[in-house]
Amino acid sequence: MDTIQYEDFAKLDIRMGKVIAAEMVPEADKLIKCTIDFGEMGTRTIVSGIAEWKKPEELVGKQLPYIINLAPRMLRGVESQGMLLATHAPEGIALLTPDLDVVPGTKVG
Repeated sequence: MDTIQYEDFAKLDIRMGKVIAAEMVPEADKLIKCTIDFGEMGTRTIVSGIAEWKKPEELVGKQLPYIINLAPRMLRGVESQGMLLATHAPEGIALLTPDLDVVPGTKVG
C-alpha cells in the first residue's frame, strides 16, 4: 500500500450531499446521473458507475459523501462535477450513509 502525506489528503474536499434526482445516462449501462443538493453550495450533477448494483430511484433522498473539488469530467456527454465515495461488498456496491441526518454540504473529515 502506498502512503500519502496528510497535506495530500487535506486537499480533498469531501462533502455530504443529498440526492434530489437520479436517472440513467442514455446509452450507458452502468452510469447514473444524479443531481446532488449541497446546501448553500448549490446543486451539482455527478455521474457514478453504480447502475449494475443500484437503481436511480433507490438513490433519491439518500445522503452520501462526495469529493467535490475534482476537475469536472465528461462521461457519455454528461459533465460530472464530483465523485461519489462508496465501497465494494461481496453483494455489490455499499453506499456510505450517515447514521444521523446532516445538513447538505457538511464537510467530512
